[in-house]
Order: sequence, then structure tokens, then C-alpha cells
Amino acid sequence: MTPSKDESKTDKKASKKSSTKDIAESATHDSGKKTKKDDQKVQSIRIRLSAFDHIVLDEAATKIVDTAERSGAVVHGPTPLPTKIKKFTVQSSTFKHKDARDQYEMRTHRRLIDLSETTFKTIESLQSLSLPSGVDIEIKMG
Repeated sequence: MTPSKDESKTDKKASKKSSTKDIAESATHDSGKKTKKDDQKVQSIRIRLSAFDHIVLDEAATKIVDTAERSGAVVHGPTPLPTKIKKFTVQSSTFKHKDARDQYEMRTHRRLIDLSETTFKTIESLQSLSLPSGVDIEIKMG
């Protein structure tokens, strides 16, 4: 009493249709269940500060950390990065006295601040922040 070929084909087609229908229903039910965490976008922000004067740089870093903590973000830093030193050697006289030279150096101090679990309020407060002049700021979002 084996089923005929026509009956087995219809059974397979019906089972395929029902399985795809079940999958589609489960996908729509799962996508309808969004939590509040999915609605809020959790971003991380990396801020790199650099300046020639380390005192001004530290002031800017503390301002950024204070505003980020007030808005509810998790702050990691400020982490001091290695200081870049550029040295220049200049001859003090134009034609004579080759041994008489002056040496100068430029030190670039850098700090790194990582902000995680940021909200729109954090980003807005950081944009309205006024920092001292002479501080270069690089912001990466991601």
C-alpha cells in the first residue's frame, strides 16, 4: 500500500509550503518584539586631542570628560599617548663657524578619550562645548 507518485508529490509540496509559512510567521513575530535598547543607538566615540602645551591639553580633556559624564556616557581616559618630538638643527652663522649650531624641538602632546554608551544628549553637549585654542581635536564615531 505505497502511495502513488501523484500523492507523494502533493504531500511534499504541502510540507514545503507549510514550512516556509512557519518560517515567515516566526520571522514576523520575532521582528515585532523590539526592546528599548534596540531603539536607542549605542555608539562609541573616540576623541584624540593634541597640542603643543600639555597644560592646555589637560584642561580640554577634563572639560570633555566632565560633560560626557554629566550626560551619562561611560568614559575611559584620558589616556596619555606618546609625545611626538620634532628636532631641528640650524647653523647660527651663515658662512663661517660650522660648529656653531642651534637646536630646537617641537613637542606634540596627545591624549585619547573613549566614550561608550553614548546618547544623542552626549553628542549634543560635546558639540556645544567651547575648548581652549591651540588644541587639535579628532573625533571618530563607530
